Amino acid sequence: MTVGHKEQVALEASIIGTSEGAARLREMIRRVARSNASVMLCGPSGSGKELVARAIHHESARAGNAFSAINCGAIPGELIESELFGHEKGSFTGAHARRIGHFEASEGGTIFLDEIGDMRFDMQVKLLRVLEDRTIVRVGSSEVKPIDVRVISATHQDLGAAIAEGKFREDLFFRLGVVVLQVPSLASRAEDIPALIRHFQRKMPADAKCRFDAGAMATLMQHRWPGNVRELRNFVERASVLHGGETLDAQDVAMLLNPTAALAPRPAVPTSAAAVPVRPNDSAAPLPAAAVAKTPAPGRPIDLKREIETIELEQIHVALDLADGIISEAARLLTLKRTTLIEKMRKYGVYQQAA
Repeated sequence: MTVGHKEQVALEASIIGTSEGAARLREMIRRVARSNASVMLCGPSGSGKELVARAIHHESARAGNAFSAINCGAIPGELIESELFGHEKGSFTGAHARRIGHFEASEGGTIFLDEIGDMRFDMQVKLLRVLEDRTIVRVGSSEVKPIDVRVISATHQDLGAAIAEGKFREDLFFRLGVVVLQVPSLASRAEDIPALIRHFQRKMPADAKCRFDAGAMATLMQHRWPGNVRELRNFVERASVLHGGETLDAQDVAMLLNPTAALAPRPAVPTSAAAVPVRPNDSAAPLPAAAVAKTPAPGRPIDLKREIETIELEQIHVALDLADGIISEAARLLTLKRTTLIEKMRKYGVYQQAA
């Protein structure tokens, strides 16, 4: 089966990054999307397991039908059966009308059961029966209804330990995990951080976007990211609120990574401080000329070529942002030939999909 260009673009737009981990994850998504087998996603919290589940659904033949996501740990134990399978009017106190459950509502599509390790043991038995028989029974009903739903589940827990402790059914694990797919942590694919930052900033107004110098980006790449991609997204939003339009250094980033310290005032930077140039591949957003055109220390030579190249790189980033990445339009804004702009992008290591 050959992956079409549109499908490939859609998948790369949802799983951001060029690291080996991101590339391997996209390939696994393509493979498992071809079948109807149940998939279990394992990985740390915040790594994007629901995003992966949605990507599998959208790459599959079920893409035109419903996708339902349920957090099993967030639903009270006494209500989860009704949430999943539905109920009849009067079947329990508060059941004032018939309700269609998520399985029935997802007919022909995909249901994503997040935090499956938190499911009550008695509900595990009922879910196993649904997976084996491919039928459901609403609470308060005796009618057996056939279903055609693909099940994708996820957990950050060690289900092997839960099985050994008698907290999770081994037979349900094998039913849910026909394919077990590991979602990598952000720390294991740190080289994707600049691309993820650009992605999170894409819809922000220009004056809300922060820029990161080489030291700042190095600090981000070395961070442990216990909250994974979710933590990075929150970091980008926090940076835009507190320092929108500014260029951040390593100290700024260190403070922002500690949300309580981020509220402290920033130390003043002497106007004579020499600018720290940003490497092109480390830049998460355009660097304005004003940020680097600082007065050098007395007697210190000015590297004019370097300053001009920094300004030129900044203008290329600005034009690409304004043109939504369309190189021909960016070239028009810069009054350059398209081929000239491409050559300059190669020179500075600016990688953008040609258009």
